[in-house]
Amino acid sequence: MNYLFFTPLAIAAVFVFVITPIVIRLMWRWKVVDDPKTHKHPKVIHTVPTPRGGGLAIFVGLLIATLLLLPVDKHLIGILLGALVLVITGILDDKYDLHPYPRLALQFIAAGIPIATGIGIAFWNAPFLGQIDLSQPQIIFILFGDEKTIWILSDLLALVWIVMIMNFLNWGANGIDGQLTGTVAIAATVIAILSFSFSADIAEWPVTILAAITAGAFFGFLPWHAFPQKIMPGFTGATLGGYLLAVLSILTTTKVGLLAVVLGLPLIDSFYTIVRRVVSGKSPFWGDRGHLHHRLLDSGWKKSHIMFFYWGITLLLGIIALNLTTDQKLYTVVGLFFLIGGLILWLTKQKQSSG
Repeated sequence: MNYLFFTPLAIAAVFVFVITPIVIRLMWRWKVVDDPKTHKHPKVIHTVPTPRGGGLAIFVGLLIATLLLLPVDKHLIGILLGALVLVITGILDDKYDLHPYPRLALQFIAAGIPIATGIGIAFWNAPFLGQIDLSQPQIIFILFGDEKTIWILSDLLALVWIVMIMNFLNWGANGIDGQLTGTVAIAATVIAILSFSFSADIAEWPVTILAAITAGAFFGFLPWHAFPQKIMPGFTGATLGGYLLAVLSILTTTKVGLLAVVLGLPLIDSFYTIVRRVVSGKSPFWGDRGHLHHRLLDSGWKKSHIMFFYWGITLLLGIIALNLTTDQKLYTVVGLFFLIGGLILWLTKQKQSSG
């Protein structure tokens, strides 16, 4: 248990905690700073200039811990290269506010890199239907003298899943001090615990270690991001967190349903946000002040209370998810859909009546 979970978590946490002050100074020097006086946007809720780009510290600490503790194979190289693309994209976005569509294209490229190394959703445990094989149809071709195979459905589903989690997590859990970091750290811990339950299979050990490293990296960043924040994870940290969680959920015997339950709060909030923007004739990729955390803030909640609310709900859903069957996960997601939707509707009416 120590080698597979506690040790990698602690090592990653220490590296990120030590590296983050260096990144803070670097972001100030590079002028990757969000100043609310000049950055006029409804979603901006901080009141003092704050550096972005915290995802760089998370990535560097995670990279060091991973190279120290895991054997390097094609899958790990693919995961790290995809993460690197996201970090570079994120730093550029944190500084220059890139247009959403080129940014989305780069996210697909990043997600495609680990998939190209063979990481895909080979099957789906569908509620009431059982296991559905996604290995067919296939495209077989010769590249540099070697036979290569593309599992079309498997790879497409994995691509959509990874990009969806990246964006939904960024939209639904990246607005309040400490909100994103704690949410990702708890979700990664849940995946690590699930993976450890399969530790009788030695092939599962690298997944457990990588999940623990991910949890440790975000826990190590948390003291700098928790209210009052000294640095924001930025688009860098949000997409990196979503990317790692999505990939880990695939590697852990394809438990995408578990991650959907654990991240139910930000995922469902993001779904409602997309519907609201599309119905109002707006692009779903342009930010606004309509997320649940914004509504809670407008209703009088303090930032620290919202932070603990997201952590608490994620932890509760994580504990529940570890004990659910496939069908029960579906019921849970449906129940959350109505509960969160009802909360959003109630907060909206409360704001309208007070206004």
